[in-house]
Amino acid sequence: MNRLGLSAAFAALLVGQNPVHPVDPAQPTAISRLVLAAATDPRNRPLVDVGPDDFVVSEAGAAREVLSVRIADYPIIVAVDTREAARADLPLMLKAARRFVERLGADRPVIAATLGRSARAIATFEDPRATVLERLAAIEADAPAATGAEPTRVLAGLAAAAAVLRDTESLFSAVVMLSSAPGEDPAAGADDPVAVIVRSGVTVHAIVNQSGGSAGVGDLRRLVQQSRGELTPIYSAASFQAALDRLADRLSSELLIEYISPAGAKATDVKVGIRIPGARVRGLGVAPR
Repeated sequence: MNRLGLSAAFAALLVGQNPVHPVDPAQPTAISRLVLAAATDPRNRPLVDVGPDDFVVSEAGAAREVLSVRIADYPIIVAVDTREAARADLPLMLKAARRFVERLGADRPVIAATLGRSARAIATFEDPRATVLERLAAIEADAPAATGAEPTRVLAGLAAAAAVLRDTESLFSAVVMLSSAPGEDPAAGADDPVAVIVRSGVTVHAIVNQSGGSAGVGDLRRLVQQSRGELTPIYSAASFQAALDRLADRLSSELLIEYISPAGAKATDVKVGIRIPGARVRGLGVAPR
């Protein structure tokens, strides 16, 4: 079993009634919560053919009823480093990003964004997949910066991508970052991008080519850990595809476990377990956060 810290509940689902003391129908007696999790069999292979009866959930030692289990389908942005310093890596990053988007399937909401001088999403989640792939292929590296110009900060680009995901109001979302070593970012301030990303609740997965150095990777690692994501260091641009393939396998097998909790119950000391012998389950987050 794994321990999760949960935030307040969302979405009242059930209303109780009492024939002697009627309950105000506006006041729910039970609420629904979601746990994002990954389950594996004894050979460490993803388990996706599972149902509510296969899982147990408890809060502060009290068992909760599991309502449903389904494959997670939250929105994802693939954020590609387009800085001049990443120019040599860009063709292989774009090739790997295209394969990643295709592997996640046509029904998964996935778009791309740039992390360069004018960081931006290159499509919307309403655009057809063909449009997303076409615009992804057309991404170009930034032109050389003028002498003395302020360096481009990839964390600022990540904050812009997180803002796009926040606007979707999805309970879960993720940014998948492809970058050369990110370089140093300015000290924290009112517009500290790390604070912006953490407050957004977006999970950040970063794949970083450190063959040219590791400047700024420490800050990025701390951000990834705070967002409950993963940082994967590589040392050749050719490794972007293998790293993204592994991440696609993981994201495609994540599960959303919905369970019922009494209204007003504290969502603390939450544990999730699995009944299948030899299998394991790992909690990855909760909603709302």
